[in-house]
Amino acid sequence: MGRKALPANVHLLNGNPSKKKFSVLADGTRVPVEIPSIPKHLDASARREWKIITPELAKLGLIARIDRAAIAIYCMAFSRWEFAELMMKGLDENGLVETTPNGHKQMSVWLQISNRAVEQMNKSLAEFGMSPSARAKVNVTLQGDMFPLEKLDALANPAAKYFGN
Repeated sequence: MGRKALPANVHLLNGNPSKKKFSVLADGTRVPVEIPSIPKHLDASARREWKIITPELAKLGLIARIDRAAIAIYCMAFSRWEFAELMMKGLDENGLVETTPNGHKQMSVWLQISNRAVEQMNKSLAEFGMSPSARAKVNVTLQGDMFPLEKLDALANPAAKYFGN
């Protein structure tokens, strides 16, 4: 309980008021940042979404080759959601409610597909920190010579070089 943890990059942007070392802030399993190849089975809509989100996840260090299936699941759910929404739009008010042969009203199949796709998308969004609340739970992987840990520790605690903290 309590306040949700802030990601390391937010600590650094705020001047790291907690004075934590970056190596502590970025604790967790680190894998090389890499955009995986697009799975061949993805349809056009899923491929478009893949091309939109993967570069953004790479910029944040939140994607690796091992994430291929998880990203594909998100992109296919996005595609199903988009298709179901387009189908409902084309059916006007009949896109939300159907009448059974007995005369009962029920949620349309397209609305059910849309709702299930949204559930799948929300799970994936949380896994990759693609929602505001989920970003606080995700550790960013910073790599290469651009972000050596010593320099980031100095950024995280600028007083350390003067006071030896």
